[in-house]
Amino acid sequence: MQKKIIFFLLFLNLTSTSFAIEKDYFMMLKYSKVNVRFGPSRDYPVKFIYKKAFLPVKVIDKKENFRKIIDHKKNSGWIHISQLKKSNSFIILSDKILFKKSTINSKPLVNLHSGRLLLVKKCKKKWCKVSTDKYTGWIKTNDVFGINK
Repeated sequence: MQKKIIFFLLFLNLTSTSFAIEKDYFMMLKYSKVNVRFGPSRDYPVKFIYKKAFLPVKVIDKKENFRKIIDHKKNSGWIHISQLKKSNSFIILSDKILFKKSTINSKPLVNLHSGRLLLVKKCKKKWCKVSTDKYTGWIKTNDVFGINK
């Protein structure tokens, strides 16, 4: 009986700590002007300013209402949670072709260059339907920043 109680307490301890450990996840900027600070409070000075709405960022830490983020260029800092929203965008890290359908055998629409911001409509397996400027099509999701794989 005592072994069962010890095992149960050990199990509870392991499961509660696994819930407390939150994996890094992606969000995106809500506005076209977002302050990034040196620390997790408005008392800290502004480190730099993003000027690109929908830019995906990876959340790597949190403290109260602030999230520590890192972007695709390895810039990091703290952003208030009100400036972020659930991510539905990513940046391609290498040149890619946008296709009409979710297969490389479909009609290529346009060649996209590394660093291009894409808004995600929907995803399936290793493909996402995206839009950028006047184009909408499908792209393979390898070598991108902004979605968990």
